[in-house]
Amino acid sequence: MVDPRFSILSEDFAAAPHRYFARLREQSPVHYEPELDSYFLSRHRDVRRVLTDHDAFTTETLQVRAEPVMRGPVLAQMTGAEHTAKRKIVVRGFTGPALQDQIRVIRANAAELVAPFLPLGRLDLVNDFGKPFAVRVTLDVLGLDRDDWRQVAAWLGGVGEFITSIVLTPDRRRHCLDCAEQLEAYLVPIIEQRRRHPGADLISRLCTAEFDGITMSTRDITALVVNILVAAVEPADKTLALLFKHLIDHPEQLARVRTDPTLLPAAIAETLRYTPPVQLVPRQAEQEAVFAGTVVPAGATVFCMIGAANRDPDAFTAPDTFDIHRPDLGTARSFTAAAQHLAFGAGLHQCPGAAFARAEIETVAALLLPLLDDVRHSPGFGYRETGLYTRGPVSLSLDFSPSGTARRLG
Repeated sequence: MVDPRFSILSEDFAAAPHRYFARLREQSPVHYEPELDSYFLSRHRDVRRVLTDHDAFTTETLQVRAEPVMRGPVLAQMTGAEHTAKRKIVVRGFTGPALQDQIRVIRANAAELVAPFLPLGRLDLVNDFGKPFAVRVTLDVLGLDRDDWRQVAAWLGGVGEFITSIVLTPDRRRHCLDCAEQLEAYLVPIIEQRRRHPGADLISRLCTAEFDGITMSTRDITALVVNILVAAVEPADKTLALLFKHLIDHPEQLARVRTDPTLLPAAIAETLRYTPPVQLVPRQAEQEAVFAGTVVPAGATVFCMIGAANRDPDAFTAPDTFDIHRPDLGTARSFTAAAQHLAFGAGLHQCPGAAFARAEIETVAALLLPLLDDVRHSPGFGYRETGLYTRGPVSLSLDFSPSGTARRLG
């Protein structure tokens, strides 16, 4: 059995969670953390069961974990007609003609941000590029002033910390709530102005949208905008950096993607499976449930371990191998509700921004790869990841030879 002293909250686990995934799935698929009075599920079939059985496993935990900083209920908390209507309103804002406009915004932001680094031959893909890029693109799509990106990013840092921290001190909790209040104070006048004078941006669409007679209040829109900001900004820089890291670490696969760009979506899908940016998804058991012979009591908090589930050999062949050619992933379905991997969740509350996430990462990677010849890890660079709830590289320092196109752009 797993050593009873083992804890998901330990420094050893935080340093390299993937080293423990197989051990948890095989020896303790229902792992109990006494400090949190919560259960952690690591098998693919158990995680999928929790995420798709919405009656037995609800999102009630988000009332405590998210609503205080989202400044209102988020999509994942809603059910029935309200959820259907508001989800469709949001999805419409990230698909079809709206998505084509957003791709142009993505490409323009990426080209502008990377240009100063091209003559240097060195770039930290996380801190120099990914983080500012993710915030700026999301602000552009929402119709917010991109000059405010540093301040908005700081507020979002507090909001994200509140949602993703397993343990939060009173001081940090107060800081996070202050960030949320300031972000709300920044957004509400803009939302009210767009309601009076709508434009072509996403906030205006949310203000004017109606589905089956359902419209949204300013509080509703504020919560959705914060929801969109966190969801769009938090994973974007992580997935982009992880994609490049895995391809650099597998040079034969990088070469294949360079010669055949149609393989890029498969590389993104495999990155999401292999190292999903969202590692934990909480649910509340509404009734007693049994997993692998272990009883989870009614009312208990259950954490779905997405990273462990995505490396379950019952779901994927050779799951600890990064392979963009794997036949059991299915690129076409990897960004839909039929996805075999669980990086976007599953069921009713699957991430509504999956199409946007694919377009964003694919557009940026397709732009960067031809610009960065002979891309490699910088000499002396020590790779490190951080995060329990969401996880990604602290930095990713890359050296490259600027291509002819890059020299002209730079």
